[in-house]
Amino acid sequence: MPKVIFVLHDGTSIDVDANNGESVMQAAVNNMVDGIVAECGGCQSCATCHVYIDEAWRDTVGDPSSDEKAMLELAIDPNVNSRLSCQITLSDALDGLIIKVPAAQF
Repeated sequence: MPKVIFVLHDGTSIDVDANNGESVMQAAVNNMVDGIVAECGGCQSCATCHVYIDEAWRDTVGDPSSDEKAMLELAIDPNVNSRLSCQITLSDALDGLIIKVPAAQF
C-alpha cells in the first residue's frame, strides 16, 4: 500500500494511504485532498488534476505521454515537473511519493 504525500499550496501536508493500481488523482479524490478538482474523472480530457511531481521523484514517475503533454498546455503554470495526476498509477515503487498541488486548477 503506497503512501502519497500531498503538499498543498499553503505548505500543509496530507499523507494518504493509497491502493496499488489506483491513480494519484483517485487517491486524492477519495481522501478529499483540496485542490485536485478532477472534473473529467480521470479521462485525460481536462487539466483539473494537474500536479507537480517533487524533483526527487521525477525520474521514478517518468515523463508524460504526448497526449498528456498536450493537455498540460491547458493547465495553469505548468512546468517540467507537471503531470496529470490521473495518469500516474500507484504501486509500491511509488511509496512515499511527494505531490505538490498547484494554487489553482482553472
